[in-house]
Amino acid sequence: MRKKIVLGLALIFCSVSLAQKVAVLEYEGGGDWYGNPTALPNLVQFCNQNIRTKIDTEIGQVKPTDPALFSYAFLHMTGHGNVYFSEQGIENLRGYLLGGGFLHIDDNYGMYKYLIPQLKRLFPEKELQELPADHKIFQEPFNFPKGLPKIHEHDGKRSQALGLFDQNRLILLFTYESDLGDGWESPAVHGDPEEVREKALKMGANIIHYAFKN
Repeated sequence: MRKKIVLGLALIFCSVSLAQKVAVLEYEGGGDWYGNPTALPNLVQFCNQNIRTKIDTEIGQVKPTDPALFSYAFLHMTGHGNVYFSEQGIENLRGYLLGGGFLHIDDNYGMYKYLIPQLKRLFPEKELQELPADHKIFQEPFNFPKGLPKIHEHDGKRSQALGLFDQNRLILLFTYESDLGDGWESPAVHGDPEEVREKALKMGANIIHYAFKN
C-alpha cells in the first residue's frame, strides 16, 4: 500500500512541477510561521526574472494536515519559536517528502531547539547531515564555493546547511545561523546592503533550482 501511495504522489508531483507552485508551511506550536512576509514573494520574483523559472506568484499558505500540501512542489518554513507537528501532520509531511516534495526550513533565530525533536518524529530513522561546500546546491545556477552564506550575525556562529536525504536525494534543507529569509525581505525591512540581499537571493535561487530539478 505504501508503495502505491508514494507512486501516486510521484505522479502528482510530475504534473505539479509544470505549475511550480510554492507555499509557506503553517505549523503548530505557537511559533511565528508567518514571519518574513515579503521573503518568499521576493525570492519567487527574483527566480522568475533571473533563472527562467515560471513559479506562480500567488504564494500558498498550507498546514501540514491539509491535503492541499501535495499541490505544492516547494514548501518554505521559518520562525523564531516553538514548532509542533501533529500525528496527522507528520504522516502527511513524510508522504509529501518521500513522494517528491521539498521542504526548506530557515531558522529566523531561535527555532533550532524546538525544531530538532520534531524532525526526529518526522524521520526517526534519519540524521541531519551537514552539506559539504561542494554539494551541487551551492554550485547551480550561482556558485558559492564556501557553502551557505552568512546573512545576519545573530550569535556569530558559522552558517550551516543541514539536510535529510532519501536515496541520495535531498528532501529537507535546514539553513541554520544564516537567516536567508531576512535577506530575501524587501530592503526597507532590515536595511541590508544590496550586495547582502543579492547574495541571499542567489542562494535562495539555488535552493529553488535544486528542488525543481531533483
